Amino acid sequence: MGRKEQRIKNKLEKNPIKECLSIQKKFYPRLFNKFNEVADPRNSSYIDYSNRVMLGTLYFKSICSVSSMQSMTSYFNKDEVVSNIYNILGDKEKEYLPHYVTLNEYLERLNPKELENIQHDIVYRMIRRKTFNDAKVFKKWLVIVDGTELDEGLQKKNDNYLERCYNRGTAEEYTRYHRSVLEAKIYFGNSLIASIATEPIENDAEYSTKKLSDEEIKQDCESKAFLRLSQKLKKAYPRLPICILADGLYVSEKVINRCKEYNWDYIIRYKEGSASSIAQEYNAIPEKTKTENAEFINGIIYKDGTVNVLKYTETKVKKGKEITTTFEWITSIEITEKNAVKLAGAGRKRWKIENQGFNRQKRWQGNIEHAYSHNANAQKCHYLMEQIADFIKQLYEYFFLNKNEIKKKQKNISSDLLASISRQLTAKDISTIDMHTVVYN
Repeated sequence: MGRKEQRIKNKLEKNPIKECLSIQKKFYPRLFNKFNEVADPRNSSYIDYSNRVMLGTLYFKSICSVSSMQSMTSYFNKDEVVSNIYNILGDKEKEYLPHYVTLNEYLERLNPKELENIQHDIVYRMIRRKTFNDAKVFKKWLVIVDGTELDEGLQKKNDNYLERCYNRGTAEEYTRYHRSVLEAKIYFGNSLIASIATEPIENDAEYSTKKLSDEEIKQDCESKAFLRLSQKLKKAYPRLPICILADGLYVSEKVINRCKEYNWDYIIRYKEGSASSIAQEYNAIPEKTKTENAEFINGIIYKDGTVNVLKYTETKVKKGKEITTTFEWITSIEITEKNAVKLAGAGRKRWKIENQGFNRQKRWQGNIEHAYSHNANAQKCHYLMEQIADFIKQLYEYFFLNKNEIKKKQKNISSDLLASISRQLTAKDISTIDMHTVVYN
């Protein structure tokens, strides 16, 4: 790279927070207005900060991946940060931004559906842009579903936490508690995935109060949560053409029937232990269709219906040795010699929820494992804001950093954004961002 090109790139990255917000303005300019439109849970007589400022502060904490609420209050106590955030939000500047205690008390009462509505609106706007239409497979949007554990320990922070007993029946018996979530992310191509629906995996009041016998009490689980999440997804996007991607846990009659009911396709990772009858019938049929590295059979009987089975073999050379891996899926899509390899490619995109989703938000660009509050409702709101902020940051990384060939380590992106917002933005910077302008389309 010559000196001229290097100078251009250095100039482009002079103010990361400005560039990130410019991308936000391009793709979703209504965000801060949407913050202001949420149903305020507070008594109007005791409101010091607007919805826009409350949620905007939380948003910038997430954008900058600040590790805790106390750290947020410390970092955001600088005059430059206070002035920048108020000016970006278009709100009358005050001496301080909301304290973390104030924010958590607000989130304890805020209905998480208010943030879910913003989450849904972001996805809806991205779909309408047609920028990402190439990401569709067989004219359907890939929606990846998976669960993950958020935080775990010996302390039960609230009654919704799941329980895991160790050394049951012995003198060393003890219980650990954990919080988990089922996440659905829509694939927009180029490693971009946006949260489209979220469902907590949590115990209900019936479990917590022990009103039923131990035999009758069942903890919540991923498969139960899927039925709730799918219902939520269908309600939010009743006509959206969807293909569900999931791992072997979802090889079940309930999941398949739900997809049939909603007219969704599915591509589900399959292992013989998931449903042995499928493997038995597949192996018993000698006439399998083969093409390139794939083989398949349509119409394998499973429960009261049929599924289509696809196997794909991949060989890679690592350290001079050939390593062969076989992948297998069940799908509702009829497999042909022409689409088999494409189907396998779509099925493998399930890993994106692990890599570009959970791993990213746990290790590089977020802190979803951190319990920002012990209150169950506040925890849900914190998680949803992390999803909103993370997608905006993905857009910034792809449409600004990648497009301009600016190389950064993942761990440095958030710290650079934090450092950037800690410097005084000029009036010109603010005017070019103009994030609080009312947008009607």
